[in-house]
Amino acid sequence: MDADDETTAAMIDDEIYANGGGEDEKRNRPIISGEPLDVEAYASLYGGRTKISRLLFIAEQSRCCRNEAMELEALRMAYDEVKKGENTQWFRDVAQKIDGRLGPEYQMDLAWCESVDRRAEQKREKLENELNAYRTNLIKESIRMGYNDFGDFHFSHGQLGDAFKNYVRTRDYCTTSKHIVHMCMCSILVSIEMGQFTHVASYVSKAEQTQEALDPITVAKLRCAAGLANLEAKKYKLAARKFLDTGHELGNNYNEVIAPQDIATYGGLCALASFDRAELKACILILLFFVFWNKVIDNLNFRNFLELVPEIREVINDFYSSRYASCLDYLGNLKANLLLDIHLHDHLETLYDQIRNKALIQYTHPFVSVDLNMMANAFKTDVAGLEKELEALITDNQVQARIDSHNKILYARHADQRNATFQRALQTGNEFDRDVKSMLLRINLFKHESNQKQSKKS
Repeated sequence: MDADDETTAAMIDDEIYANGGGEDEKRNRPIISGEPLDVEAYASLYGGRTKISRLLFIAEQSRCCRNEAMELEALRMAYDEVKKGENTQWFRDVAQKIDGRLGPEYQMDLAWCESVDRRAEQKREKLENELNAYRTNLIKESIRMGYNDFGDFHFSHGQLGDAFKNYVRTRDYCTTSKHIVHMCMCSILVSIEMGQFTHVASYVSKAEQTQEALDPITVAKLRCAAGLANLEAKKYKLAARKFLDTGHELGNNYNEVIAPQDIATYGGLCALASFDRAELKACILILLFFVFWNKVIDNLNFRNFLELVPEIREVINDFYSSRYASCLDYLGNLKANLLLDIHLHDHLETLYDQIRNKALIQYTHPFVSVDLNMMANAFKTDVAGLEKELEALITDNQVQARIDSHNKILYARHADQRNATFQRALQTGNEFDRDVKSMLLRINLFKHESNQKQSKKS
């Protein structure tokens, strides 16, 4: 038996197990427990402004879920992190949210705020004087650096709109491709923090036009930014492709925006929700397990990221192997922690619904009839709930079938291939007849016009 046959046999075995057959012990792998998020370990993956943004988001979601312990832990870490910077308005907001619940060490520090604001005003005046001097001397590189310094100043103080304007102004004074790429990367960072993902997509495109100035790390950063922009635009298939194409050179070099674990999580979920089975096999399964087909296909990029998040790896493996109950159990256990992700939160329900619908569609596709009791057992749900889900898919024309509610059987509506072939043949004949008549009419028109011209000359 060759490699293709062995793989096909394994897939058939997996399909039998998914439909209720097979009791092999290797199937009884333990499902990961839905442990509470380790906020400190999670926050350590990030740096810069996004670390604080994510901590505050976790605190807000924990407050909504009445998880005060996690809320206070996130606020405590956010307080410590904000105080390392110069954003006094953010500090005031965090101290107000804590509201004295963490003791005297985590109260409003007005003296610190006044000191930081005083130094900020002095620095602002210095930067303005320097920029005015550069503009007077008409030195393009100095003017570019002056605007860039102003952008950094506003960004560190939380004035994102002003930071974006100053970064964009450097474009008129860029003299090399590297300067343009730097301007684009700064604009992308601020746009992500502001949630302006249309700007992100625009500046990613601008940066990609200067290929000669792009190193592998910058290319990986741009793909991550494009993936986030597509994710926010609900273009899940494009987002998955961008995350899958992200190079392993990225490492922790973009932790002010995204962690390597996020690339695996975002890319894996978007791929499961939007890729068909062939794409999933080609783009993910082969990367994970080095399956030998006609040749070895070895792409280390996404595999390296997936190794950081074994849960997502198991979800993808189970889905492709048709172990849908196990796959959905994994997703259910991961859901609480994934809802605390600042970028994934608004899309998680949609992604989960699409993944579940795809699982239902793929389960029913090979069969002429399906016992709903066995199918409900495979998906660990009740027959009534499964029936409603299938009704919705049939109504949306995603499943070509009808349900026998009395006997609890789903019957597939396979198209009449013989009739469809005759219909296509008739349609092709009609199109040929129409084309021939059009050609004859065109020839007659040319002939008539030629005869008219000859008669006029004579």
